[in-house]
Amino acid sequence: MDLHFGDSKPTDEERAAVDALLGPPESSWEGATRDEMRAADLRWARGGRAARERRDLLLPGLHAVNDRIGWISEGALGYLCRRLTVPPAEAYGVATFYAMFSVKPRPATVLHVCTDLACAAAGASELCAGVEARLGPGSGVAVERSPCLGLCERAPAALAVRAGDPVRTAVSAPTTVERAVLAASAPDSAPEEPSAALAVPQAGDPALMLLGRVGVVDPASLDDYRAHGGYTALRQAFAIGPAGVTREVTDAGLVGRGGAAFPTGRKWQATASQPDHPHYLVCNADESEPGTFKDRVVMEGDPYALVEAMTIAGYAVGAHKGYLYLRGEYPRALARMEHAIGQARARGLLGDDVLSQGYAFDIEIRRGAGAYICGEETALFNSIEGYRGEPRSKPPFPVEKGLFGKPTAENNVETLVNVLPILTVGAPAYAAIGTGSSTGPKLFCVSGSVERPGIYELPFGATLGELLELAGVRDRLRAVLLGGAAGGFVRPDELDIPLTFEGTREAGTTLGSGVVLAFDDTVPLPRLLLRIAEFFRDESCGQCVPCRVGTVRQEEALHRIVGRTGADAAADITLLREVGRAMKDASICGLGQTAWNAVESAIDRLGAYE
Repeated sequence: MDLHFGDSKPTDEERAAVDALLGPPESSWEGATRDEMRAADLRWARGGRAARERRDLLLPGLHAVNDRIGWISEGALGYLCRRLTVPPAEAYGVATFYAMFSVKPRPATVLHVCTDLACAAAGASELCAGVEARLGPGSGVAVERSPCLGLCERAPAALAVRAGDPVRTAVSAPTTVERAVLAASAPDSAPEEPSAALAVPQAGDPALMLLGRVGVVDPASLDDYRAHGGYTALRQAFAIGPAGVTREVTDAGLVGRGGAAFPTGRKWQATASQPDHPHYLVCNADESEPGTFKDRVVMEGDPYALVEAMTIAGYAVGAHKGYLYLRGEYPRALARMEHAIGQARARGLLGDDVLSQGYAFDIEIRRGAGAYICGEETALFNSIEGYRGEPRSKPPFPVEKGLFGKPTAENNVETLVNVLPILTVGAPAYAAIGTGSSTGPKLFCVSGSVERPGIYELPFGATLGELLELAGVRDRLRAVLLGGAAGGFVRPDELDIPLTFEGTREAGTTLGSGVVLAFDDTVPLPRLLLRIAEFFRDESCGQCVPCRVGTVRQEEALHRIVGRTGADAAADITLLREVGRAMKDASICGLGQTAWNAVESAIDRLGAYE
């Protein structure tokens, strides 16, 4: 028997939120009122394939209600389930999977205050305490301590969301108690966010290949983008054909920039060669790794570049539909990408006949809702399809059966925008940048104890010390975290590590997605490790036992160790190693497999708890 919500009915406002997305109901089975039924005189039930094809609208429907009301009631969820013919138990499981949704009443305004690594080092604990003291019960604001908001270069950070039609948001970063309270109390009156160019200390440097337009081009102007070389790469793609594009990407040596470093050309060729159709392209813009914010800066500062790059990738793999899965915590990036896609569609650069070349391609944005696990490609597919964002077992691999069970190429934002210079300068010139195994430029997210935090573009092969010198590392450096929460710590005497996939691997650490978090000796290392453990405990999807149980046991052991060293901590360190090995060997996806990395490196390289 399925879960039901009793006699709960949707309010008029909740019905309006759902109907604005799905259109008016067509029969009583979908929740039509008597007046609507009389007007339409339809009493049939939608089922079979027609019902299944609407399942992927579940996540947008949950967003519609949450945006309009501020939370999702039983009546609203039941109405959405009737409209989509989705079992209520499954919809409830999806609604409770995401951190940004609430199935319990809460105020219309929610203030998310980041407590993750960069913000923790910048005083997030004191900020939260001050905000909670000012915005207590009766203030009309719910204060929620949040994982990383992707605003690390402006830590500490807060995001205010006020439900309504339309929903209103305000980002306050760097923030204070007063600024955060103002953002929550009056989102429309909060100061405007600084330009994305402020997150790029190298902005304006003509040598930049990936960030060269950020701060130079008006991100809202398609004409300005085209005047600065925009759509040159797409025209070149049409000139050499899909196979030629894939060959150029392969010859350039481009590998995925999300951390896995899988050869992009091989993925595209495998997708394009599948006989099953349709093919799909998915851009993963759900960067939720603490310390990562490069994709946000690209989307905010150069949105048309991503639209062009997705069009080229879709052309290469034989896809006519692309999905941009974008973090729910990125309101400005969402607005910029919606505008860019709309302008490209209006000017014939998306749609049924792109650039009059007989190729049809369009892009649809799907918003995430606060789940780190959805950065894993198959969990992302499940999320788009309207299921809980849990990873799938492999094989089959996404290039064979991905989104909607069809061949799918999935890449992140940075990987895709690298395709533009590959096609404009040519594969040989691109491959000459960097090293033999790690070619091209790389974006690094630098934050923490540095004078100039932000996104840096350097060729592969530059050393960690050279990067930190550019960012202005502060005195008394204690440690550097490479790769974010899933990465590893290195010591201040290891700054000669080359920033390449093979170089960091030989040094016993990882490059990951390019996170570089510097910490001086004012940051308490045990508290930092505990925050990493809390993050993985919260973000584990719970599907597999090693990760579901292991992340909890890891956090418990670190709680016990706080304040203890040497022999007093030995038993718990032994337990941590056993739990870490079990998670690494037996977890179904990368979250559990890497949840122990940072703690292990802190113990072995930094001598934590000695």
